Amino acid sequence: MQMQEIVRQHYPNAKTGAEVTETFLDLLQSEYKSNLKKMLFATSVCSDDVNVSTDFRRVLSRPFTMGGLGGLPYAGFTGMVAFSHHIPDGGDALIFYGPHIGITDDGELGRMRRLGQKRLTNSCGALMLALDRFQHEENDEDIYVPQNVDYDYQQVLLERTLMPFKTQILESENPKKAITDYTYMQINKQIQRLVRMSIKEFNCEKIFLLGGVIINTSEEFNDYVDIRNFDVIHVKDGIQAKSISILESEAFQNL
Repeated sequence: MQMQEIVRQHYPNAKTGAEVTETFLDLLQSEYKSNLKKMLFATSVCSDDVNVSTDFRRVLSRPFTMGGLGGLPYAGFTGMVAFSHHIPDGGDALIFYGPHIGITDDGELGRMRRLGQKRLTNSCGALMLALDRFQHEENDEDIYVPQNVDYDYQQVLLERTLMPFKTQILESENPKKAITDYTYMQINKQIQRLVRMSIKEFNCEKIFLLGGVIINTSEEFNDYVDIRNFDVIHVKDGIQAKSISILESEAFQNL
């Protein structure tokens, strides 16, 4: 079975990173008349070295990094405001975000064979660690509560963010996929909130939000992205600005 077929058993709508890059950048230019040379690009993806699935960086220079373990936007409000102030005159903003999950050559989610390695390792390691801690609580009498520590604050915040969904994750058909999906929901929620909070600071006309789940495969195969949303926010609307889904637009449907 080809890797594309393996991936699409779990993510039927997933596209390769190259396909995602070409499709969405073309749409920005053709439908929204964005000048890619003046577009400032930001990411909120996991700090894992495997997350180079798309080619956005080859087209859009100098990405602004908001994410950390699991992909949460740890840069927060201050980071979003800083990003908003760095947009070139006459340019727009694009934020690409989401968690990632590995898949083995046999179709197992949550693990992958990394570049230069023969063994399998977890992906996303931070999410699989959180899941392991949630699962071990089921077998112990003590309730696991993530404790704030200055030497591992990103992992702790990630786990605390996911704690409200622990039961749904553990009772799901595939907890590894479920914890990734709930992480996406939280990243999307946080990015949308941070943009609304800082909307007056953006010196541009449009903010594009592209979110999804990155699917990591072995080195000889393409990585994939399961796009969950592609929104445009018109800055001129100020604090009343709302995300408008581009995925539902006629232009996108006719790609």
